[in-house]
Amino acid sequence: MSLSQRAQSISLSVTLALDARAKALADAGRDIVNMSVGEPDFPAPAIVQQAASRRVLSGDVRYTPAAGARALRKAIGEHAAAVRGIAPYAVEEVTVCHSTKHALSGAVLALVDPGDEVLLILPAWVSYVEIVRIGGGVPVSVPSRADCGPDFDAIERAITPRTKAVLYNSPSNPTGYVWTHDEVRALASLCERHGLWILSDEIYRRLVYDGEPNLSPATLSPALRERTIVLDGASKSLAMTGYRIGFAAGPREVTSAIERLHSHLTGAPNTISQDGYLAALSGPEPVEIEHMCAEFDRRRRWLIDALRDMGLSAPWPRGAFYAFPDVRAYLDERGTRGLCEDVLEQVDLALVPGTAFGVDTHVRLSYALSLERIQLAAERLRRFLERHPRRATALAVAQRA
Repeated sequence: MSLSQRAQSISLSVTLALDARAKALADAGRDIVNMSVGEPDFPAPAIVQQAASRRVLSGDVRYTPAAGARALRKAIGEHAAAVRGIAPYAVEEVTVCHSTKHALSGAVLALVDPGDEVLLILPAWVSYVEIVRIGGGVPVSVPSRADCGPDFDAIERAITPRTKAVLYNSPSNPTGYVWTHDEVRALASLCERHGLWILSDEIYRRLVYDGEPNLSPATLSPALRERTIVLDGASKSLAMTGYRIGFAAGPREVTSAIERLHSHLTGAPNTISQDGYLAALSGPEPVEIEHMCAEFDRRRRWLIDALRDMGLSAPWPRGAFYAFPDVRAYLDERGTRGLCEDVLEQVDLALVPGTAFGVDTHVRLSYALSLERIQLAAERLRRFLERHPRRATALAVAQRA
């Protein structure tokens, strides 16, 4: 007996694998500072907890429709449009999913035929490649500029007659890069010109700390709204990671296709989480969100200053909760994965190698943990780097040769 080729070709998420290793070491008694997983260290807002608890205690926890409860779909359609400055999405243009990852999976299955190409702008979130492959598509990696912003010449060169969609992610995981409004307009123009779908992963939309707010391609024109699938959810801005709830919003033929797929693959979204999400969207923004964003901003500024003080170059992350420093001067033949393994084993610090995101020159640090733990992490990373100057020397010699 053997597994299917599909199952054999899919790798385990590197971030989850590293998180599991870090937790195993912690269970063995080691004080691990875990910066490997992007999960807010705040509880969900009180209004969310209360609504979820009421649903549980009512005893009335039943299936909803496969696309989610109508009241939640309506609330999402109105809220998603209001915060983006466009007309509300109709109920039929919203499908509730178990997470934003689930929404993306449904959108890929609904739009991508075997052999269709989907452009992924590097560095790209670890699951994009595998989700496209599971859907039968061909992921095409497109390099970015040195500051991790989009390189439109590279994007244009990557487009072929088989290109079906571009996967857009802003603010970005793993870099924290937020596309400028001009960059979003340029991408939108390119996709219109080539007749491409835009899969717009906006899960970090609310977490922007300075400069221009995030801009969704769906807001630029009615025509672009019709070719953009907005993918969003509650995990990041509402700290509802374990609730597993998100949505896809876009043309109803696409959201209806996602509904049909999910009706067979997963059934209805979690009823308890739907009530919690509905509560969060039904009134003023929960006060906890502003506090969480302010704390992330404080941590971001401290961490980037600390990395630069160590001599590490890091793109300025205007959003999300990640830093992405360049560590190529400290790499050996094992690349960033080997470096992260050494950092974990030698100084009890868990980071994510850039190779997980298609860029084997950087590492990702999540600052979704207390400032005190971030400061301890920086101390440990500095100690590790000071112990390994030979790597920088060896690489410099190799580059000159």
